[in-house]
Amino acid sequence: MALLDASQYELTERVVNIKRVSKTVKGGRIMKIAALVVVGNGTGIVGFGMGKSNEVPDAIRKGIEDAKKNLFEISLKGSTIPHEIVGRFGAASVLMKPAPDGTGVIAGGPVRAVVEMAGIKNIRTKSLRSNNPTNVVRATVQGLTTVRNAKQVAAIRGKTVKELFA
Repeated sequence: MALLDASQYELTERVVNIKRVSKTVKGGRIMKIAALVVVGNGTGIVGFGMGKSNEVPDAIRKGIEDAKKNLFEISLKGSTIPHEIVGRFGAASVLMKPAPDGTGVIAGGPVRAVVEMAGIKNIRTKSLRSNNPTNVVRATVQGLTTVRNAKQVAAIRGKTVKELFA
């Protein structure tokens, strides 16, 4: 799961969640804005990041910068994923299944953002257990980064792709 250099890709970004967070200090509460942002190039490169600031635009900008530092490559099989996978992070679990052409993206909010930024056009997903957007995004990215295509499996086993399916 090697991190990639953002300057090589033309990335688009999507804000997944904006929330107001507070810190209680001696003089009262300090309010700030936290933004969860997903970036991707639509061809298998995706990343996510969090930004926190006093203002919404600054929080989004910081989230985009953080997301560009955390880019991952995802194995695709045409316009879907090669096989079924369950991504887990904390209490969040995300079930992802490949789908035939014409199905579209069947996914909820945070999962949809990650999947569309990655360039996946046909997939069925179900977010299980936790609905915390941050953990759901992390579980989705964890699942997608562990997906392997036939070429990668053959290389690990020291065989050719034809030998795998013989």
